[in-house]
Amino acid sequence: MIGGGKIRLNSWQQAAVAVGSAVGALLDPRRADLIAALGETTGKPAFERVVERMKKSPEGRAVLLERPRVISAEVGHAWDLPANTFGAAYARFMGSRNFSPDDRPPVRFMETEELAYVAMRAREVHDFWHTLFGLPTNLIGESALKVIEFEQMYLPMCLMSVVGGTVRFTEKQRKLFFQHYFPWAIRAGMQSTDLMCVYYEKHFQEDLEDVRRKWGITPAPAAPIQNVP
Repeated sequence: MIGGGKIRLNSWQQAAVAVGSAVGALLDPRRADLIAALGETTGKPAFERVVERMKKSPEGRAVLLERPRVISAEVGHAWDLPANTFGAAYARFMGSRNFSPDDRPPVRFMETEELAYVAMRAREVHDFWHTLFGLPTNLIGESALKVIEFEQMYLPMCLMSVVGGTVRFTEKQRKLFFQHYFPWAIRAGMQSTDLMCVYYEKHFQEDLEDVRRKWGITPAPAAPIQNVP
């Protein structure tokens, strides 16, 4: 299995893991392993639909065939690309936050290698999407990206993450999110190309604004200064 051991669950076990992960993630949203488990145990039908869409797309088929991984050994060259490129923008995003592409938890609860890969791919391209949409990694930014991810993949976990995120908002953050970010995220997710069918690594050397236009991506609008949390 992609990075971890495969664990087979019956229906009751799957439900128990899903409920436990949901409660744990709500109590401690920093637990990436619980969020990952929630996505896997509730997301099989959505991932199956993603696989079918990828098989109908030339780039999507190439991704499924070659199974690229977003890990340091494969994307480290992005740090050496010209400043205007998508790859360099991704490197700046990761470097400015001291993030590592190797920190994603493994997939454990998918039944087939293909589904496990697509679940891992969805997890690993998350920071590409942060870069392309220009979203921060604070609670509002992550919640907005989850809206886009739901529009793109219809994963129940994304919807649950948005609900859980808004519960933790302050009143000022909640107003900012629903008046400013939420409407934009709905439009952005619907207007973009099928982002799971993009072979991002082959576009690292292209201009950031060019790939945004090509994929129909509208970056997040700047938040009103007086409302920034």
